[in-house]
Amino acid sequence: MADRIIRVLLVDDHQVVRRGLRTFLEIQDDIEVVGEAADGAEGVTATEKLRPDVVLMDIKMPGTDGIEALRRLRELENPARVLIVTSFTEQRTVVPALRAGASGYVYKDVDPDALAGAIRSVHAGHVLLQPEVAGALLAQDDPGTGTGRGSTLTEREREVLGLIADGRSNREIARALVLSEKTVKTHVSNILMKLDLSDRTQAALWAVRNGAAG
Repeated sequence: MADRIIRVLLVDDHQVVRRGLRTFLEIQDDIEVVGEAADGAEGVTATEKLRPDVVLMDIKMPGTDGIEALRRLRELENPARVLIVTSFTEQRTVVPALRAGASGYVYKDVDPDALAGAIRSVHAGHVLLQPEVAGALLAQDDPGTGTGRGSTLTEREREVLGLIADGRSNREIARALVLSEKTVKTHVSNILMKLDLSDRTQAALWAVRNGAAG
């Protein structure tokens, strides 16, 4: 059971929010809260020290905010998946966080069971994007970015890319294509390199924009 526990770090400047999240998450059999941080800088330090699987990150915090923390984690190439937990519904707030490397977002009034499901989902490799936010990301992207590079993808890589766009994790892609997870990881790395993209979110958006989605 221990190797299936999802290690979670809470990053929010409001103690009452962290306490509420911890209280709920600690009753989940497969989720363990390994630490807390009160701002983005503390969150980056704690992520490096504690090595959580998933970070629940607020956006608006004094000092180092969530978006800057995301950028620092990307620079450090930290493998933790970051799920934004925010009270802000504006696309102008959420979109920069997703572009900085977040795997998705939920609102602070989210149903507790839905929050646990979101944590499990991003941990499994999914990208949580609501349609209107995906559309905003596409609108902000340069339509020419990556154009023409799709021709360098092999047929198998295009299949993998289509499944990434469907929100499938590496394990699910491996099962669907009857491949090993190691082989899928290699295909994903090759796709990102060939398309000059930095993460799965950008790959999924590229697939939608260029008609490669399933």
